[in-house]
Parts: sequence; C-alpha cells; structure tokens
Amino acid sequence: MAFKQVSSPHSHARQSTGQIMQLVLLATLPGLLVLSYQFGWGLLINILIATISAISAEALILKLRNRPIEFYLRDYSAVVTAVLLGLALPPLAPWWLVVVATVFSIVIAKQLYGGLGSNPFNPAMVGYVVALISFPIEMTTWVTPVSLLAADVSHPGLLESLAIVFAGNSPVDGVTGATPLDLFKHSDGLLVEQIYQNNSLFSAASFAGVGWEWANVAFLVGGLALLKARIFTWHAPMAMLGTLALMSMLFWDGGSSNSPGSPLMHLFSGASMLGAFFIVTDPVSSAVSNRGRLIYGALIGLLVYVIRAWGSYPDAVAFAVLLGNFAAPFIDNYTVPRTYGHGQSRRATDKETSE
Repeated sequence: MAFKQVSSPHSHARQSTGQIMQLVLLATLPGLLVLSYQFGWGLLINILIATISAISAEALILKLRNRPIEFYLRDYSAVVTAVLLGLALPPLAPWWLVVVATVFSIVIAKQLYGGLGSNPFNPAMVGYVVALISFPIEMTTWVTPVSLLAADVSHPGLLESLAIVFAGNSPVDGVTGATPLDLFKHSDGLLVEQIYQNNSLFSAASFAGVGWEWANVAFLVGGLALLKARIFTWHAPMAMLGTLALMSMLFWDGGSSNSPGSPLMHLFSGASMLGAFFIVTDPVSSAVSNRGRLIYGALIGLLVYVIRAWGSYPDAVAFAVLLGNFAAPFIDNYTVPRTYGHGQSRRATDKETSE
C-alpha cells in the first residue's frame, strides 16, 4: 500500500508510509490470531516464508536498480504484501508455492513497474492468482478448523507442520478439508437446508462457516480500527461489502437448490473482510477520488458475487480485485476531482483551458 499522488493542493498525512504500513500490519493481528487458532501453525509459517522471500526479492531488485536498499525496505510495503499473501494462501502449503507467489508479487507485479506507487495491480493478489492458476490442487487444500476435528485428531504441532511444509510430509487423515464457499459451490442439487444439515462446516457454525466466520469478524474489527485512524476512507470497502450484500439479498431465494447462498455466508466466509479492508483499500491500484472509490468498490463487490455464484472459483476476491485494478484508470478518467480554482470537474483526458 502507498499513497497515489494527486494534483495540488493536497493534504499531507501525519504518518509516513512506513508508519502507515506498520498500522496495517497491527490491524491484521486479530484475524491472524483467529486463523492460527482455527487452522494451526500453517499460516504463521506462510507469513514467515513470504516475509523472508519478499524482503530478499525486493533487496535484490533494488540492488540491480542501484536504489538505496535500506531506504525502500523501511517503508514495510514488501512486508505488508508478504503478510497479505501469507493470510490468503492455504495453511501447510508447500514452501516453494509461497516463495513462487511472493517473488512473483514483488518482482513482476511491483518492481517491474517501477516499485512502490507505480504498480497498476495489487501485488499480493497477482501472486495469489498466479499460484491459484498454476497449482490448483495445492491452492484448494485447506486445513479443517480445530472445532471440527475428531476427538482423537489434532492439528500438527510446530515441528510436524514444518516437516509438512518443507519436507513434503502428508498431514494426518482428517486434518484437511474444503472451505465453506467451496463446499457450498460443489453441493449441486441440494437445498440450502440440506447442505447446512449434512455438513458440519455449516451445522456447527454460528452464522456463516466454522473457522471463517469469526476470522472475518476479526478482520472487520481490524479494518474498522484502520478506518477510525483515517488510514483510508470508507468509500471503497463499504461499497464493496454493500454491493456484495445487496446482490446476495437479491438472488437469495430462500434456500432452493439453485440458491447462490445467503448474505451472511457471502459476507463472513472466504476473504470478504480481508479483501474489503486490507486489499481493496490499497490506494496505489484503486481509484483516486471518493466518488471513484465508490464505483471501484461496488464493481469489485459485484464481480465477487458474480464469480462466486456463476463462475468457476468459490471465493473470487483476488480475481475481482485485479479486474477492478484494470478498470481503475477508466474510473479515474470520469471521476477526477474538480481542480482547485475551476468551476466544474473535467475528465482526466480533457485538456485544460484557461478561464
């Protein structure tokens, strides 16, 4: 994340980019703690591998570009990308998958375009999509939430988790399983009530899906803390969540076999809250103006629902964000703020005329 430059006059944030990134990292802690409790050591190992890979890749490219390494690493943007990737990738994913996704994020999606502030696409989501398309089996193998494990089964300990990640050891039976969105999507022909009754991911849940519902609540809490600290404005995340909720309400038919799912399931399963408050709010790859952010967030919320309901991927946040990144310059062209001293707004492609 970084600040996109806009035409003057503009206000200056009290915090530096590095301080803002540190606040973002702190805000991910509630979600990280909940996910670690539910899924074990895998996510912490993901984040460690991704952080080392991101810092190493960033330092190498900066050295090749003859840029001051320490100066750029101190903005913590590479660490934020690594943490977001580590949270999004499946726990106990092979170490090489995390490295590939992270290096692609830093080298190709960020540094190839000129570094922080120049990348048109969110680096973490680029790395995630590359891994998902390239390694679909590894990317769709998740860990069973702790509350659903059999009485005689537990998540692997730290050493066993490291052996699974680095040595390729297979996890014990009963530890891996599907996510709520994946399970719901591949339960064709069943009424929603039947899906909920036949699968403990839903029957044992409070309102969405075991493991993911409280993780989404935790990311919501962290996101609201950032919003209160004025790290970003409310426009993009609220527009995304509002559109996702509206679409799921419009197409919620009470639970037939063709139902795409309830609003609560869409809002509190998968990466909905992580995407809304920690990915969509990236000011580098999003729209500039508040009006543009409303359109940008609404577009992503719409795309998330469309892909989840009628596409091939259960979650779809990463694909929706990248499509939104692609549309951001077009949105900016028609929502550019009125230049100070001018009577009306203009498109970004219009030539300025003297008054």
